Amino acid sequence: MVSGASDLGPRGKLQRLWREMRHNKMKYLMVAPFMTAFFLFVFLPVFSSILLSLTNFNMLQMPQFIGAQNYINLLLHDAIFLIAIRNTLLIAFITGPLSYLLCFILAWLINELKRPLRVFLTVVFYAPSISGNAFLIWRLIFSSDLYGYANSTLVNWGFIQEPLLWLQDPKYIIWIVILVQIWLSLGVSFLSFIAGLQNVDRTLYEAGAIDGVRNRWQELWHITLPSMKPQLLFGAVIQITASFSVGDVSMQLAGFPSVSYAGRTVITHLMDYGTIRFEMGYASSIATLLFLTMIFANLVIQKLIRRVGQ
Repeated sequence: MVSGASDLGPRGKLQRLWREMRHNKMKYLMVAPFMTAFFLFVFLPVFSSILLSLTNFNMLQMPQFIGAQNYINLLLHDAIFLIAIRNTLLIAFITGPLSYLLCFILAWLINELKRPLRVFLTVVFYAPSISGNAFLIWRLIFSSDLYGYANSTLVNWGFIQEPLLWLQDPKYIIWIVILVQIWLSLGVSFLSFIAGLQNVDRTLYEAGAIDGVRNRWQELWHITLPSMKPQLLFGAVIQITASFSVGDVSMQLAGFPSVSYAGRTVITHLMDYGTIRFEMGYASSIATLLFLTMIFANLVIQKLIRRVGQ
């Protein structure tokens, strides 16, 4: 009678694991630097944040355990956080899907061009995401005087009689943040889609034509998208993370805090309590809720993408 792994006791399983580790020691040594960095800079901070979210901690005194009180205060008594949630969800639901589709459509169109023009346009669309002076351009466009491009153009065309306070009026701020965030998000996902399109096996299109694929839309759905699932999943993770973590755009354009908290997001609320007030327990509860929201959104989107082409 041959006993399986399930028949081994805890000591036997440990011995078997130790033998496997010794047998594959070079593989474990090669992955050790990454796992060490992941533990120190990802797992440990996330775990520490979850623990701190259950405490009252001001960085001067020892943390005091208060259970779920931070979450209760955050969800039931913090009116500004509710504004931040509303703004963050609005930004995420608009910029996430829209920028994802724009990244893919632009990558798909540019991929059909000749190499010199394709390389040039790839650089043009990727450059904003790495530009350190991107916000200067948008502040100049939406400047509140006649020197701003938006105001001067609208006045010259007769649409308005006097300059609009684009970045001081609450009804405009969130939409400008959304516009700039979409513009900045055409970066990493766009490059990953370009790479995915370049690596699709061309023989699949020939096989598809034999099997009944008759137009470009059928090629896209039945061949291109299924062949790009790794890039599509990677792009989804990047776009979800970017859309839920908008903070710098709002602070650079609308100030911190913004007028009537019109540009307040979960990230700026987190920075307020974490880096200005030093209420680290409360800030950790904000970070934990944002982390769980991102995880949930990623799981939903990945499940949807895996159905592509099925």
